[in-house]
Amino acid sequence: MMHSSPAPPRATAIDALRGYAILTMVLSGAIAFGILPAWMYHAQTPPPAHAFDPAVYGITWVDLVFPFFLFAMGAAFPFSLGRKIENGISPWKLTADSLLRGLRLAFFAIFIQHMYPHILSSPADCRAWGLSLVAFAVLFLIFLRIPWKWPTWTRAVAELAGYAIAITLLLTVDYAGGRTFRLGFSNIIILVLANMAAFASITYIWTVRNRWARLLALPFIMAVLLGGTTNPDSWNAWLYNYTPAPWLYSFRYLKYLFIVLPGSIAGEYIRQWLQECTPTDAPRPMREKIIAASLLFLALGMIVCNLYGLFTRHTAWNLAVSVGIIAAGYALLCRPAVAFTVLWKKLWTFGACLLLLGLFFEAFEGGIRKDHSTFSYYFVTSGLASLALIVFSVLCDYFRCRRSFSFLVMAGQNPMIAYVSSSMVVIPLLSLAHLMPWLNAYGANPWTGFLRGVVITALVTLLTMFFTKIKWFWRT
Repeated sequence: MMHSSPAPPRATAIDALRGYAILTMVLSGAIAFGILPAWMYHAQTPPPAHAFDPAVYGITWVDLVFPFFLFAMGAAFPFSLGRKIENGISPWKLTADSLLRGLRLAFFAIFIQHMYPHILSSPADCRAWGLSLVAFAVLFLIFLRIPWKWPTWTRAVAELAGYAIAITLLLTVDYAGGRTFRLGFSNIIILVLANMAAFASITYIWTVRNRWARLLALPFIMAVLLGGTTNPDSWNAWLYNYTPAPWLYSFRYLKYLFIVLPGSIAGEYIRQWLQECTPTDAPRPMREKIIAASLLFLALGMIVCNLYGLFTRHTAWNLAVSVGIIAAGYALLCRPAVAFTVLWKKLWTFGACLLLLGLFFEAFEGGIRKDHSTFSYYFVTSGLASLALIVFSVLCDYFRCRRSFSFLVMAGQNPMIAYVSSSMVVIPLLSLAHLMPWLNAYGANPWTGFLRGVVITALVTLLTMFFTKIKWFWRT
């Protein structure tokens, strides 16, 4: 009788970070606009008008959401791609798979953007809400992965049927304002992820055994970005502006490699640690608990300090405090090593280097900014993401608060469902039940305006947890 090999350990901290990113992404889009403090929105779209202003510098917690997701995406590469490479799968096949994954995500970006209720009708009506629910169901045919085996031909037929229905919807439904289907109308966040799924994955595949070669790609990307945007007569500008398919690819999307590729290195640290130092349920010594709690406090303090200092533009003060916190972290982690501190020291060192590099870049391009994004933004947010991994490692793995944070972990395991559930399921169902006007009335003041976002995010979380619990995942 054959026994299946034990399942490889999951990186709970990575799942939790991804879940935190996707749920705060939902929350930031669900809170009431115009009435909350400026630090509750993207720094470059301040209230009350929320008009984009690139002259505003600084970041808020909302500006950490997307880079945290990108960092977690890279951190997952050693667990998905790395394991396949170790199992002998050809790099060429993995490269082809990565390109296909990018195309599938691009289709997802185009489809969901056309199927949002406010795109189908303005204002949204019963027809738009119903079509969004149908579109959500169609996505199960295309992307569903279930735990039990089913014939390959059955899965292929279901997927082809899903694509056929989706394309029919795209080409035949009536859109608001006389809009028609076009390839270039897509969800920009998912389109960036599609490019990262292709280019970042391929970079990782071919540099899996050489981290320096992986990082060496970044200065060349930087050279094209800087040259292409400052000298329109250079070959850099030609490469920067060239695209065979504008609806699918733009060189400017590659700037997010500065977040995803460092994330892959953090993921390698975590995977190596899981292989060499599998956590046990043995009681923790009190001294070790004090170190873990202190490091948790320092990591959270670093994130809050940089959000406050950079948003209020106290940049010199922020740098000085950050250096002090980094030194305090080293004082903790340079004590005799135990299993967890080996990992935490690597993540702390890596995050500190990225953060300091970003803070040294802060004055370049006028200051840190998400839009249009600056190099300081890439390095600072990558450094803070590495520290956020320490936070979730301490909470979920060391102190074993997994039940308390299971909602983040489960959302992180099913991010595609979580991302669309608000616009395509929760709001349509609340609208059809005539509850949305009541919920919108909460936007009258700041406290209830924030509560509105919490309610919608909680419903998205419950829906995502349900599908994760029954092991229905959307995968590309």
